[in-house]
Amino acid sequence: MKLVNSSDHNMSAIKLGDDPQVGGLVNSGLLTCEPELPLADVARRMRKASVSCILIVQDQELLGIWSEGDTRRLDFSQPDLLQTPIHKLMSSPVIHVSHDTLLSQAASLMKSKRMRRLLVMGADGKPLGMLTQSDIVRHQGVENYLLMRNVGSSVHAAPLRLYASLSIAEAVTRLREAGTEAAIVERGRGQPPGIITERDLISLLAEELPAAALQEVVHNELLCVPRSMSLLKAVDLLREKGFRHLGVLECDANGEPLDKLCGLLSFNDILASIEYEYVNQLRAAIEARDYALKASQEHLLLAQKVIETSLDGIVITDPNGVIQAVNPSFTTLTGYSAEEAIGQTPALVSSGLHGEDFYKEMWSNLKTQGYWQGEIWNRRKNGEIYAEWLTITAIRDLEGEILQFAAIFSDITDRKRKEEQIHSLAYYDDLTGLANRRLLLDRLDLSLASAKRHQHKMAVLFLDLDLFKRINDTLGHQAGDEVLKEVARRLETNINDGDSVARLGGDEFTVLVPEVETLHLLETEASRLISALIQPLTIMQKTLVVSTSIGISVYPDDGVTAESLLKHADTAMYRAKETGRNNYCFYNAVMGERNYTDLAVEHGLRKALENQTLYIAYQPKIDVATRKWVGMEALLRWQDPELGEVSPAEFIPLAERLGLIESLGDWVIDEVCQQLVAWQKISPCVPPVSINVSARQLVDAQFAQRLFARLKGYHLEPGLIELELTESCLVLTEEDIQHQLLKDLHAGGVQISIDDFGTGYSSLSYLRKLPLSTIKIDASFVRELPENREDGQLVRAIIGMAQALGLQIVAEGVETQAQATLLQGLGSPVCQGFWLARPASPEAIQAWLHKAGDTSLWPDFPDTWQPLVTQAEENKPSSPE
Repeated sequence: MKLVNSSDHNMSAIKLGDDPQVGGLVNSGLLTCEPELPLADVARRMRKASVSCILIVQDQELLGIWSEGDTRRLDFSQPDLLQTPIHKLMSSPVIHVSHDTLLSQAASLMKSKRMRRLLVMGADGKPLGMLTQSDIVRHQGVENYLLMRNVGSSVHAAPLRLYASLSIAEAVTRLREAGTEAAIVERGRGQPPGIITERDLISLLAEELPAAALQEVVHNELLCVPRSMSLLKAVDLLREKGFRHLGVLECDANGEPLDKLCGLLSFNDILASIEYEYVNQLRAAIEARDYALKASQEHLLLAQKVIETSLDGIVITDPNGVIQAVNPSFTTLTGYSAEEAIGQTPALVSSGLHGEDFYKEMWSNLKTQGYWQGEIWNRRKNGEIYAEWLTITAIRDLEGEILQFAAIFSDITDRKRKEEQIHSLAYYDDLTGLANRRLLLDRLDLSLASAKRHQHKMAVLFLDLDLFKRINDTLGHQAGDEVLKEVARRLETNINDGDSVARLGGDEFTVLVPEVETLHLLETEASRLISALIQPLTIMQKTLVVSTSIGISVYPDDGVTAESLLKHADTAMYRAKETGRNNYCFYNAVMGERNYTDLAVEHGLRKALENQTLYIAYQPKIDVATRKWVGMEALLRWQDPELGEVSPAEFIPLAERLGLIESLGDWVIDEVCQQLVAWQKISPCVPPVSINVSARQLVDAQFAQRLFARLKGYHLEPGLIELELTESCLVLTEEDIQHQLLKDLHAGGVQISIDDFGTGYSSLSYLRKLPLSTIKIDASFVRELPENREDGQLVRAIIGMAQALGLQIVAEGVETQAQATLLQGLGSPVCQGFWLARPASPEAIQAWLHKAGDTSLWPDFPDTWQPLVTQAEENKPSSPE
């Protein structure tokens, strides 16, 4: 994606005020072909000539036209598409104008027909040339308007985005459905976006390429400009580069471009923007109308044509407001014919929504200043109310007396409706209709200002539904949405007058209490909300009970800013959850100090998940007897810019408490799968990878289904994945959902091992019943070997038990050769620890696999092993967290 600064180019001056004949604006070079010519040959001719259309001619008779825009109507999956005769695809008849047609008339025709080019016929009745949108922009005489408007004013919709993996046929279908001539192509992480246009489709047809994916044919980097660049310079850039489209980047408050695309700019967008300039041009024409009448009849006819062809409604009245004339657009916009309007006053279209004072002020300005402009609501003949932008100008004689009033108006109902939608999206939650975070902060700032001015207390109640995720996981998100809407309704019903409810996102709500008389009344309101929410509700024919935990912060005791009040209410809410849920808790300073570290880690973890700054290291598992690399363990690591290296023992439990462990686990599985795919391209002997799984992940009955779906999507064998579970995950009965989940995983080919064996709820019962494949001896039993005889006896017993049950054994935390030798002698040759290999980066693993080559068995472990070791790992024990 190339960025062009708004000061890089200048457009040459264009003469103002002309309305030339189109015959002098077009080039004589026209591309033609016979009707039987195949589509592929047609595309080659168009590409060679660098033209956007071709005329189909037979025996000097013009049969039709085929253009770049017609490529969107093609079915690129059709096998014989390239051999299709062009006469079966052309458009006929060809819309054309005479060479003496005025540019403004041609522009109006092109807009009404939604055309991007127009055939111009010469005086001899033969085709003279093509008039294009760029010709109109170049000769329209509105460079001052283009200079004053920026690119952003012509971009009204987000660009169509297509993934590079789409087939050409799918991409063309998306272009056709969206009604757009170009789309941005997302080419993957680290690659700038590209662009696919109708001209690219012509090239594809010309090269007779098969229906491939976008990524194989899109090679052009998108040229981008900031939305603050003037339209004049954008037009100049389009002409200089010979491009049809420019990417438009968002800008910050200082007008500096950001790395965020907000639209695509084309000549079509610029022409649509130029239409607004017609209002000011017509106003100038009307002010000069009395001079034009005295000057010549020819000028009068010209002005009349301008008024008649205007896209906006025009009304001429006498000094008393009696309508003397209207243009055709007036009838189109209001439904009243000229005969019905002439002789009436503008009250004919009055909506009745404006009071008498509104019209008195309007007429006062007209008579004193000679001008009025603004929004007004009027009524069509069919009774429909609509909004219009109205400009009224007084036309005076040479002595300054008002002769007439000229009113120009355009229908802005759609624009008003879109503004209302944007306002609603910006300030209200789409699901519940409650205020969103932005509106809450606005209300909170106003309440704080009032509380400071009048020196009274105010409060924020922060509500979080208890265990809400279970509803989404068991009944689906549709049920969860219905619960949230019912919760919103109950909250609004049970708050005090003057209080307001907002939804911050997910299952978090707030109640703003702008004036607090006593804390006892706050407690009463919190208790009432808890009681209202815990009442049973019926969703999808199921009866549910939803409780909530509420944290309360009070101004000025707990904070004097909106941010501090929300943060402290949030902290108090978590304390309410810790004390048993379904209750409320007031904030206090001690609570904030104790939770400061957790909050810092929580904030960093959420940010790390959002920005994907976590990473995975891989620690090999080695068969000491054979020197074979039989597997490796994926170890999640977090290097935070502010907190430094954060231990998994610190952030993993926090992620479980915050409900982030499922997202974290899914991310790890995806990363491992992607890495396995990359390694398999290097070597077929990639050892299996074990992944640690939290007990909370096993609560989800769909976990196995999602895992197998991922493996299938990445084309990976299930045997390449091993799941490591702690013993606390396995204290189950055969009826438990988790027990069935483990059976499903084992049946699908996924291996299951017990991590840190001997430190939890060791039980021969579950070792016998559950579908386990491996026991990992905890590093705490290996650390003092071979000196500690008690640990040696315990390890010997674990190994004997595992061998009796037919389970494989892996010893963790092996840091010396003596430990490895002892474990091998006891029957546990597979070891994992810093003596053998430290956790390594994916690049180090890949380099070794490349060196290992194409062996059919597990490869020998290299004698020289230099993995990437983090600073935090230099002095810590080898047992992975």
